[in-house]
Parts: sequence; C-alpha cells; structure tokens
Amino acid sequence: MDNLFNSPAEVIEGNICGGEKKVNLPLSKMILLGIMAGAFIALGGATSSTAAHAITNVGVSRFVAGAIFPVGLMLITFIGGELFTGNCLTAMGAMDHRFSWGKVARDLAIIWVSNLIGALIIVALTYFSGNLDYSGGLLGAYSIKVALGKATISPIKGVTSGILCNILVCAAILMGAAAKDIGGKVWAIFFPIMAFVVGGFEHCVANMFYIPMGIFAAHNDAYVAKAAEAYGITADQLAQLDIAGFITNQIPVTIGNILGGMVFVGLPCFLAHCKKCNNK
Repeated sequence: MDNLFNSPAEVIEGNICGGEKKVNLPLSKMILLGIMAGAFIALGGATSSTAAHAITNVGVSRFVAGAIFPVGLMLITFIGGELFTGNCLTAMGAMDHRFSWGKVARDLAIIWVSNLIGALIIVALTYFSGNLDYSGGLLGAYSIKVALGKATISPIKGVTSGILCNILVCAAILMGAAAKDIGGKVWAIFFPIMAFVVGGFEHCVANMFYIPMGIFAAHNDAYVAKAAEAYGITADQLAQLDIAGFITNQIPVTIGNILGGMVFVGLPCFLAHCKKCNNK
C-alpha cells in the first residue's frame, strides 16, 4: 500500500524542500503568487457565502459553505499560489537549519500583504458585480453579519480559533502532498478544509475577504436595512465594522494561525518524521 501514497516522512521532507524554494523566490514572483492565493481563497469565501446565506439552520449552512470553500485551496494547489497559513509550515525548514528564521519571517510578511491585495481585488469585483443583491439583498445583509461577528471577536477567541483553523489547513496541505494523483489530492484537501469551515474557525486570509466585504456592504443602505430586518443589527453595531475592526480580528487570528501551523503541526511533524532527526 505504501506505493500508493507518500509516507509521512516523505511528505515532511518534501515540504521542507518546498519551503526552501518558497523562501528563496524572487520578490516579484512571491508577490504575484501571494496575490493569486489571496484571490483564490476569497473566491472560495464569496461562493460559499452565496450558497449558504439563505439557510437558517446554522449546521446545515456551515455544511453547505464547507462543501464549497475548499475550492480555494484546490485552486492554489493545482494552479499555484503562496498562502500565508500554509507557508507557516516553512518553519520546519528553519527547524532543520535549511534556511534562517529571518527568511521565514520575510516570506510570511510579504505573503500576508500579497494575500490581502488579492482578497481585496475579489471583494471589489464581487461587490460591483451585484452578487450581494441575491435574495433581495439578503446576501449583502449576511455579509454584514459575518463581518461584524469577526470584527468584534475577543483576542482569546481569535487566537484559539486561529490555532484550530490552521491545524486543519496545514493538515490539508500535508495530506494533499501525501497523495500521488489529482483525485487523491482533491479529497485529501476537501475534508480538513470543510471541517474548519463547519467548525467556524478563524482564517486570517479568508477574513481578508469576509470583513472588507462586510464593510463594503455596510455602506449600502439597502443591505443595512435588510441586516436590521433579518438579524436585528443596529447602527451602533455597524459602527464597529471598520478598519479598526479588521485589525482587531487580524492580529489575534494571524497569531493563532502562526501557532497552529508552526507549533501544533510543524513542530510535532518535524520531530516525528524529519529524516535528519530520525538518523541522529
């Protein structure tokens, strides 16, 4: 059976080698691939919200969204892209002294900003496409509700939910690398990403779409009225939906995502499966 998929040790070694290529990419290519990844994740967010916005049962709504959202990571895997949360696994290369922690930090900083640019492009395209007009503006109201929930999250919830999210995202990346055929990669990616969406965990790059989308929607009187009607959202609550709310979410969630990828996945996988460690 071993020849049907890569072993855990092979996956970790492959990820470390891939990480070495990532941190040494030319700046222009790093930025371009980061923008692509941000856009792909945002497309997953936009389409999953469209599918789930009118479903009142929370479990069913998240299940439907979870069935759509994984397309974002699939696009990155098969077309290309550099995703902040996945790139947290480059820490394993630094642990193995293949490259410096400074290169890891530089890569993550550039990719974070590039992911944001890509996500904002999709936010603008989605808004001006009229997508939020679905269900008499309910999708616009739903976008406001989702964004507001994220912009007002407490720091401890942001960190812990970010950890849980990136455990699953990094697991999906490693599982996808274990598969040797495209069908296997699709299913390996699908279930962990679906699980993080169903769990409602916080992903900093996805939130680069959700919160700005809600901010855009909050400037549309029709969507605001629908949000008040459907969800009881008040003007005082809407006042919290701004750049400060975006930053309030991004700081703890990004920290949580880093911890989830580096400490909760990267470190134990490195210690358990790194060939150099096992040979000592």
